[in-house]
Amino acid sequence: MKIAVAIDGSENALRAAKHAITLAQHFPEAQLEFIYVADYNKAKDERLLSQNEESLLLKRKQKVDPVLELAHNAGVKAKLTMLKGDPSQEIIKYVNAESIDQLIIGSRGLNTFQEMILDSVSHKVMKHVNCPVTVVK
Repeated sequence: MKIAVAIDGSENALRAAKHAITLAQHFPEAQLEFIYVADYNKAKDERLLSQNEESLLLKRKQKVDPVLELAHNAGVKAKLTMLKGDPSQEIIKYVNAESIDQLIIGSRGLNTFQEMILDSVSHKVMKHVNCPVTVVK
């Protein structure tokens, strides 16, 4: 069983990672993978705000390391995949291409009105991946 978790450094992503780790603990044969997508639009802003490439990499590392540490402390082996581009599109392409069995993703916690206008990443992904999706609030 291949379980993937989309992470972005948010509290909702951290909760999604915890859920996936718990699931992986109950299925020892499961392969757990964290997916982090560097958003081109945000990456440009980050590059402008950071003084050098090292500080940009450090900021991304700070978003990814907590979930890797959680998995390690729980005794769960996990793989990290870093992608670049639009988060929803990249997650959809990757999950479908890699035949992921279960995707776990954090909800942004948008209210109904905001969701109608903005359409969250989790909502877009949920509509287009070929596997079951668990959205964690």
